Amino acid sequence: MGKEKLVVEVLAAHNLMPKDGQGSSSPYVEVEFEYQRQRTQPKHKDLNPAWNEQLLFDVSDPDDLPYRSIDVGVYNERGAEGNGAGGRNFLGKVRVPAAGVPAPGEQAVPQIFPLEKRSLFSHIRGEITLKIYRIVADGHLALAKKDGGGKKKKNGVNPSNNNQSSPAVIVPPLPRKRAPQPARKEDSVPPDTEQIALAAPNRPYPMTFTLAGAGGGGGPHDFALKETQPLLGGGGERDKSSSTYDLVEKMEYLYVRVVRARDLPLAGGMVHAEVKLGNYRGVTRPSARTDANWDQVFAFSRDNIQSSAVEVFVREGGGPTTKDDFIGRLAFDLGEVPRRVLPDSTLAPQWYRMEGKVGGRAKGEVMLSVWFGTQADEAFAEAWHSRAAGVVGDGLASIKAKVYMAPKLWYLRVSIIEAQDLVVSSSVPARLPKLFAKAQVGVYVLHTQLPSALPNPSWNEDLLFVVAEPFDDLLTVSVEDRIGPGHEELLGRLTVPVSAIERRLDDKPVASRWFALDRGQGSGHSGGRVHLRLSLDGGYHVLDEAAAHNSDLQPTSRQLWERPVGILELGILSASGLAPSKPGGTYCVAKYGPKWIRTCTVVDSTSPRWNEQYTWEVFDPCTVITIGVFDNNRVAHGPPGMDARIGKVRIRLSTLQTDRVYIHAYPLLAVHPSGVRKVGELQLAVRFSCADAASMLHAYARPMLPKMHYAEPVPTNQIERLRFQAIQTVTARLGRAEPPLGREVVEYMLDHGSHLWSMRRSKANFLRLVLVFSGLAAIRRWFEFVRSWQRPFHSAVFTMVFLFFIFSPELILPTAFFTTAVVGLCRYRSRPRHPPQIDLRLSHVDAVCADDLDEELDTFPTSRSPEVVRMRYDRLRSVAGRVQMRLGDMATVAERAESLLSWRDPRASFLFLMFCLLAAAVMYSVPTKVLVAAWGLYALRPPSLRDRLPSPLTTFFERLPTKDDILL
Repeated sequence: MGKEKLVVEVLAAHNLMPKDGQGSSSPYVEVEFEYQRQRTQPKHKDLNPAWNEQLLFDVSDPDDLPYRSIDVGVYNERGAEGNGAGGRNFLGKVRVPAAGVPAPGEQAVPQIFPLEKRSLFSHIRGEITLKIYRIVADGHLALAKKDGGGKKKKNGVNPSNNNQSSPAVIVPPLPRKRAPQPARKEDSVPPDTEQIALAAPNRPYPMTFTLAGAGGGGGPHDFALKETQPLLGGGGERDKSSSTYDLVEKMEYLYVRVVRARDLPLAGGMVHAEVKLGNYRGVTRPSARTDANWDQVFAFSRDNIQSSAVEVFVREGGGPTTKDDFIGRLAFDLGEVPRRVLPDSTLAPQWYRMEGKVGGRAKGEVMLSVWFGTQADEAFAEAWHSRAAGVVGDGLASIKAKVYMAPKLWYLRVSIIEAQDLVVSSSVPARLPKLFAKAQVGVYVLHTQLPSALPNPSWNEDLLFVVAEPFDDLLTVSVEDRIGPGHEELLGRLTVPVSAIERRLDDKPVASRWFALDRGQGSGHSGGRVHLRLSLDGGYHVLDEAAAHNSDLQPTSRQLWERPVGILELGILSASGLAPSKPGGTYCVAKYGPKWIRTCTVVDSTSPRWNEQYTWEVFDPCTVITIGVFDNNRVAHGPPGMDARIGKVRIRLSTLQTDRVYIHAYPLLAVHPSGVRKVGELQLAVRFSCADAASMLHAYARPMLPKMHYAEPVPTNQIERLRFQAIQTVTARLGRAEPPLGREVVEYMLDHGSHLWSMRRSKANFLRLVLVFSGLAAIRRWFEFVRSWQRPFHSAVFTMVFLFFIFSPELILPTAFFTTAVVGLCRYRSRPRHPPQIDLRLSHVDAVCADDLDEELDTFPTSRSPEVVRMRYDRLRSVAGRVQMRLGDMATVAERAESLLSWRDPRASFLFLMFCLLAAAVMYSVPTKVLVAAWGLYALRPPSLRDRLPSPLTTFFERLPTKDDILL
């Protein structure tokens, strides 16, 4: 390996102080490192300069970097003004510690630093953007010099990867050790500056600055999907321990399991064990017994090993206090620690006699075991991790990786048929009672409509609720009389446990029953009876996700499930370019079907590495898996806060090839009031394995939803209400787990606010509709081009082909299907090679205004001022007015067609009837082929034989009457 070089890429500066006396400056940057000094070219009269220059420095000893710093100064060159004056003016400085510079092969992140003053009286402002990393001189240096940091490559594509279809493909090798990166200051980012594209230092990549308000239209590479090639499963050193974790990078840990102690000399206090490795310390929970029982596991990442031995201390007291509480210690040389290779069983703990302060034997023994393992070890999930050494108390439970199972949801159908023998109050004479039935499950209440028959009302209405196993709710049905607005009188009530209701799996109705009503108030008097049909419907799939992003379509009852068609494996590798989370960490949540997974929380890192792998059974390939990234705000001291969402990635399984590993860095995009922003990248490895190809292909012929959705459909007006109730039920159940999944996490993963109004999404949906009909519009334009006879040869050939198919109609469908097959085969070579990603243009974020984004991010109900709400209401009225006009135009066309036989215009109806009789006579006497050929020749006639005036049939249709003249 060659000598290392330090690369300082001076990218740009923003909002510098004018120092030339003319309201501007000619800035340049001077960088000093280890007595080496280099500078950039000056930018003439530019307060927001962009240099994009690389400055290279020799690194004498990489081990001394933690004690070195990089001094960056910005100056105004006086001679650049042309006034003959030399010298320079100070514009600001930055000192960057070299301890956080990424090592060769690691991913470098551009940093934005606020400029600092040189003295108390300096007038300084602005920020500077730098990208600092290390490279190896042989090969990497030549590549960096040739391409200039990725600026001069066409479309940012590496020449060695020209066969990739993505325009922004990088292949950064991920090392086994990652140096901590300096935290970016989020508050220093200007409001009109977008996040900066990430790049690996050994693979040049184009760097673009995108205005947030522009929605990313100026930097498509920054939002592109990037294919990566990490060393999955240990790379070329694969062993049994990585065979089941072949979609993640191998991470090694030192595990110390402290089981218990005995015969400890206690003076009446608490005893605890302390595991120390270098500067990392892990402490067990305290115990008051001489035979303490802890049974805790401590995991130290190999990246954090700073010593050649691990020590275990036993102390008296609630925590590490003074040296006087010392009882005994043990020390293990890391070179003698065994390595566990799965599927070997766990290492058996042993009793060890402790040493005293001066090296002699101490009283008491400790049972423990020490071994090296990977994240595939079963002790990994519940272990204390060195990367969370600063998290104490209840926050420890919220950083561990967990798997959650969503509750099984059922539809509770309450069919209220009729009621009899009701006792209606006669306090108000000559008043007709308004009787209705009301059903309540938990906090959800539904009621029937007012009946038409009295005094024995009949409703025959179905009320649907969502309930979850185990059924601990009660169903309450009551009959009430509405005396006035907000005033109802109870006539009778009954309560039924949900667990006692009969279950059904098909569309056969259950038997109805009569239930006695109680008037309440402890009277014990009968309030009549009500006829009900109650059932728990297990043949439905309870929708809790948006219809476009469903991850599970199986019915509730497992007896009705189909066999799985494949296995989905997801490796959550790492993230990069995240904003620093204060004071918590970052974790991921993935949801597919009823199984939710949550990775461990990586504390205090803008480039967290998880390397966790999970598996799901797939029953339908046309489903979507959702992965979200969140900031953990529950690890701090004090009351837990809400976890902040960072971004979300969706992958549709039907777009993946089977048995292929997709490894990509997905951009995390978020909509802000200033526009769309890239808040980081999430690196995932996905593999969709198919066990039975026949079952997979047969799944495309099955109905999307279970049979009950078609045999007894859920009313359309209740689907969204039931989905909202299902989301609330899932949120409540997952919030009771340990650690809990917060309400904000579950609602974000399930798209709880997808039904709310958004002008941007409305325009995006309209654009989708336009794209759908663009094919028909293109065919129409092509047909008009043929009709124009601008190219007589093409028009003549089309006319001959048309006549050929008219007189040989049996060849039309075979030719059409054959042509479609040939076109599809020709497009196979240009098929997408990567999973779909967010389309910024289709999402309509490249041309959206700030007020539309502010309206989309507004709460419900609104929190904006009345003036803003009035302005948006007027704008919505204008948009709705145009939609209203288009609806009126469509209704006008339909009414004109209807009026042909309505005799509202007797002369028009008479002419239409005569035309129909004449057309019938002609079609009876002339073959259909001749008529179609004649119509085609008439439509394809040259322009010289046409009249520019509309045809008589069009004029006749436009003169037909409509209902506009009788519309108020």
